Amino acid sequence: MSESSLQALFAERIGGAQYGKGTAIYKFEKIKRAKRAAIAQFPDRELMDFGIGENDQPAAPIVRQALKREVDDPENRGYADNGIQEYKDAAARYMKREFGVELNPVTQVNHCIGSKPALAILPAVFVNPGEITLMTAPGYPVAGTYTKYLGGDVYNMLLEEKNGFLPDFTALPADVVKRAKLMVLNYPNSPTGAVADEKFFAKAIAFGRANGIVVVNDAAHIQLTYNRRPLSLLSIPGALDACLEIHTMSKGWDMIGWRMGFVAGAELAVRAFADVKDNTDSGQFKAVQKAAAVALDDPAIPQRVRVRYKRRLEKMVEMLRAAGFRASMPGGTYFLMVTAPKGVRGGPSFANAEEASQYLIREHMICTVPYEEGEMLRWSATFPANTEQDEDRIIAETKKRLGAIRFVF
Repeated sequence: MSESSLQALFAERIGGAQYGKGTAIYKFEKIKRAKRAAIAQFPDRELMDFGIGENDQPAAPIVRQALKREVDDPENRGYADNGIQEYKDAAARYMKREFGVELNPVTQVNHCIGSKPALAILPAVFVNPGEITLMTAPGYPVAGTYTKYLGGDVYNMLLEEKNGFLPDFTALPADVVKRAKLMVLNYPNSPTGAVADEKFFAKAIAFGRANGIVVVNDAAHIQLTYNRRPLSLLSIPGALDACLEIHTMSKGWDMIGWRMGFVAGAELAVRAFADVKDNTDSGQFKAVQKAAAVALDDPAIPQRVRVRYKRRLEKMVEMLRAAGFRASMPGGTYFLMVTAPKGVRGGPSFANAEEASQYLIREHMICTVPYEEGEMLRWSATFPANTEQDEDRIIAETKKRLGAIRFVF
């Protein structure tokens, strides 16, 4: 078969015969290209990278040691399928200890190979062709992408600062609500940093119950909560009847790339998730699951991670305010969102946040991520720094560079 013949065979869900012919460039690819160009132009100047969205430190020594030990255990060979009970038990203990949520570790917890695959699987569990998945915008797109793959539709619930970056359920069109089947929330919210409270979660549960919509909270950043004790959707009365929550080891335990998490909540929904997952993957390596169980049983690990990123964010707020940005400490995540400048006095004007982001990389070697919703720039506290002294050096240098720019807001 020739390449031209193959071109006509791609599924419409990924572009059909036009697959690969588009000229649009994904924003993260634009950032990568701009970074490469800036580094080539200024090889002796350090890039201040606030665009990274991944923990900058490795997993805790006790977790890495557990993995090394378990790798050599012959009992851990073979497929894990829907997960080992040891990890599920640890997840249930964690939910009880941290959030007061009582779960049956056999029937109400199932591991996943990170939260991304879990979000890809859930539309196959609940969404039929023509039905709708409600998504927060901005937000992580995976559940929406797979909803469309399956013939469903996506309705974006705009997150606005005036509403505390919480969706307004009363603003949803009646015809959308009627067709909606799944609602994916994400609190603490990435990238806005907003944190939901008990009142909002109770409202979401009641809305889902009244309209036959399954409510899912992607709790990837739950341990990175700063203005209150971390809150689980499942701790709200009624949640365990029909809601799910997705947890990942990546953010709160410095286990980026380990591909480990769990789905918990309503027993029947967890069973359905496990059935679809069983036809999707063969489970994470048992040694990784056992090391992750060690991590879940050590509350000091997420506490240390939380302290690190809270400290950095506080320094970043002061740095950005000094440059004229309207910055404030987020309630959660390791992201800080600020309105993008409209230009520079005596210099270029910016039509949007992307142009502002490109300017900062190109001219000042400061990397951020633009979001078209609200024309915001996302600054990440995950910039590489091995010590607090190194943090201070990076913050000071970035503050100096920003201070030399006369922004127009």
